[in-house]
Order: sequence, then structure tokens, then C-alpha cells
Amino acid sequence: MDDLFDIVEDETLSLDDSNNDDKNKEETKEEKNDTKPKKSMLEKYGENLTTKVYVTNPAIAREDEIEKTILTILTPEKSAILVGKAGIGKTAIVEGIAYKIQRDDVPNAIKGYDIIKVNTSSLLGKYETEDGTEELRINILLKEVEKAKNVILFIDEIHTLVIESRNSGIDFVNAMKPALSRGDVKVIGATTLDEYNQYLIRDKAFLRRFEKIDVQEPDAKTTVKILMGSYPRIEKQTGVKLAYSQFVIEKLMTFIVDMTSEYKRVYELGSRYPDNALALLSKAFSYAKFDNSPFVTFKHFYKAIMNCQSVYSNVVKEESEKFKKEFKEFLEKENVDLNDY
Repeated sequence: MDDLFDIVEDETLSLDDSNNDDKNKEETKEEKNDTKPKKSMLEKYGENLTTKVYVTNPAIAREDEIEKTILTILTPEKSAILVGKAGIGKTAIVEGIAYKIQRDDVPNAIKGYDIIKVNTSSLLGKYETEDGTEELRINILLKEVEKAKNVILFIDEIHTLVIESRNSGIDFVNAMKPALSRGDVKVIGATTLDEYNQYLIRDKAFLRRFEKIDVQEPDAKTTVKILMGSYPRIEKQTGVKLAYSQFVIEKLMTFIVDMTSEYKRVYELGSRYPDNALALLSKAFSYAKFDNSPFVTFKHFYKAIMNCQSVYSNVVKEESEKFKKEFKEFLEKENVDLNDY
């Protein structure tokens, strides 16, 4: 009988040990999950422009706007808002500041800073905190920026915060005002002139925290300069080279800029320098890549011109004829049969 009790007791102990082992495994698993670092809002929803790899300066011929933006950031209790038409390079200006920070080519006060780009959609709604409560995402993000002390927020299309404040009933704009007024958070916003006038100008209290920086569309000469400085970046992105002399390349860039000038553009598209010219240049690289060609040739530029949708169809016809005449020597040298296109 004693032997029987011993057996039952042994089995009970064995079961208890097994349960304890399972429980320990679960606790260990939970501990591992607890110790796993949780991503911050900045990491989860932001893009660090200061750690981005830049092949060339992303803000060519924008020194004046960059200087004004940096001066505003250095001003106590002030942030900057870039205002200009779509496609003229507002984001490139902010990337230009990040590029200068990478090279320590900025005042000591912002050396080592990070410029974090956040989409307005990332700032909307609520977020569950570690204690299980819900808090506005924008509040959590602003607290993280205040704590970091070396972060500049870049909010593109900042006017959408006003729109969403009206639509959702949650005042995202008011949520930003205290941190902005204390100067604990520095922001670079960007919007178009129409949207600035329609949505932002009414909120005087919000705009008092910002210095408006007007960004003008570059002229044709400046746009050629931007294209000349930008094509190495497109080469890097596509793996395709533009293997002509600088003189010939500049002639090609000048042709592209002239073809996409203001009165030749499709009005409804609202495309501007340098965006529309860069789009046409990129299209030529895309045709080269499609042909598995290691080089962009005049054939690819001609294809891009013939399929350009940002200018009127009669402009395409006129410019294609002009291209044939201006670059006849190169087209013949490369044995391009334009009847095929």
C-alpha cells in the first residue's frame, strides 16, 4: 500500500514539475517580449533625412531659401513654413539642409541635429501607450521631439492638419501650439500658396509660431543648372550612364528645359520647374533601362520627348522636329531610324 502511495506521489510531483516548467517557459517568453525594445513614434512613422545617402546636393541653387530656413530655426520660439507652387523643390530645400548637416556645414547650434520627415497621416488619430491608455499620436510625437532636443520635424502638406482638425473634431493644430510657443519643438512645414491662403492664414495663433519663406519657381537657366547637378543621382538610381561630353549634356538639358517652359505645359497638370524637366529627363533613363542599355542615347531622349504628357500634343510634334534638326549629327552617328518611333 505504501508503495502505491509512493507511486501516486511521484506522479503528482512529476505533473507539478511539468506544469512549473511550462509556466516558467511562458514567463520567460513574456519576459523576452517585455524586454523587446518598442519602436518610438519617430522611428515608426518618421524618415530621417539626415542619414539619407545623397549622391549630389539635392538643393542646387537654393542657397537663399536654405539660409532663411536655418535662420528661422535658430530664432527662439519660431519655426519655418515653406510656401510655393507644387513641384518647385520645397522638399529638396529641407533635404539640402540635411545634406549640409551631414557635412557639418551649418551653424554650431544645429550641428548633429536630425531632420525627421513625418507624413501628416502619421500624426492623425490615437496611439496606445505602454500603460494601455490612448493618447493623440501628435502629442506623443511632440513629447519625443522635446525629449530628444536635437530633432527638427519636417511636415509636408502641413495644411492637412487644419483640414483633419475640422473633419475629425480633434484639434491637431491646437495640440502643436504649446510646444511651438515654448520653442521646445522646431518644425519646418511645407504647403502651396493656395492651400496656405485657404487653410492656414485664418489661424493667426498658429501662424505666429511660423516664419513664412516664399519659394519661387526657378528660371530656365537655374533649372538647367539643377538638371546638370541632378543627373548623376539618376545615374546612380538606375544604373544607367549618360556618356556624352559636358557640352553635349548641357545642350540636352537646355532642350528639355525649353520644351517644358511655362506656356508649353498642359495647364491642368500644374507641373513646374524643376519637377517637369526632371520627369522628362528621368523618362529617358527609364527607356534606356527598358532596352537593357548601359547608356542613355539620343534614341532614348527622342522616345521620352515623343511620349511627354506634361506638354501639349502640338508642342510634342514641334519639339520632336526641332530635336531631329538640332541633334541630327548624333542621331546619324548612332544610326537611329526615327521612322520607328
